Amino acid sequence: MPRRKPPRRSRHGLHGRDISQFMAFLTDHLGGAPTLSDLAGLTPSDFRAFMARRRNHGSGSRTLARQLSAIRSYFRFLERRNTLSNAALSVLRAPKIPHGVPKPLSALSARDLVKADTLSGEEIPAWVTARDAAVLTLLYGCGLRISEALNLTPQAARLDPLTILGKGGKTRIVPVLPAARQAIDAYLKLCPFALDAKAPMFRGVKGGPLNARNIQLLIARLRGALGLADTATPHALRHSFATHLLASGADLRTIQELLGHASLSTTQVYTEINTDHLLEQYSKAHPRA
Repeated sequence: MPRRKPPRRSRHGLHGRDISQFMAFLTDHLGGAPTLSDLAGLTPSDFRAFMARRRNHGSGSRTLARQLSAIRSYFRFLERRNTLSNAALSVLRAPKIPHGVPKPLSALSARDLVKADTLSGEEIPAWVTARDAAVLTLLYGCGLRISEALNLTPQAARLDPLTILGKGGKTRIVPVLPAARQAIDAYLKLCPFALDAKAPMFRGVKGGPLNARNIQLLIARLRGALGLADTATPHALRHSFATHLLASGADLRTIQELLGHASLSTTQVYTEINTDHLLEQYSKAHPRA
């Protein structure tokens, strides 16, 4: 095959940056700018070497999976043009990505979601508005799981910091922000039911323990009112808590303790979300991107 340079493809956004990084790696890896012949002859080991380099530079699994997808797209583009063919990519597996991590809300959307003004309405009793505000503030302001918030007792809620019983029966200490303290106190003051100090304090309209489904339906209603994406869920508020802390400079170990993660690797998912988000915003906003 003639030693021709690979054709350029319109490279916008993150995928363009990924291909540029791959070509820069190949230039170093092969000892010169890659030609079509070089690209056609790349082996699985060559592609894995690139992924290993990116991993060593701090790229997480989500970023690596995106980069591999960009490389595959580029090689399909070359193949459609009858420029070259390389079967090595077909044997590569993308890094495993942890499932179930919702896209975080923006800080503004999260704040709007938990404001009592957003939750109030003519037909909604004031105590219900206060209850909903307290639950959502615990999710976003303290990073609680919805089950942890709904199991909170009046006795435990009056303490600062909170002692939370999480997954696997493990306890953790969670500081209470002033906004969360105010929301809890407002609800306890307005709640019309006699509350057992050691029983769940959040109550439904008939006085029974509040069900998680009620909060899910509340968020669904607010999504429509605020124009939020379907990814805005109760659990997304907890993930927004972690992502916004990380963006503000909190260290992973602290976030791990606040969330109650048994493994730091679980918490490291947020570094990947945050990095991908920053790269996406940079790509959109920077005049030279």
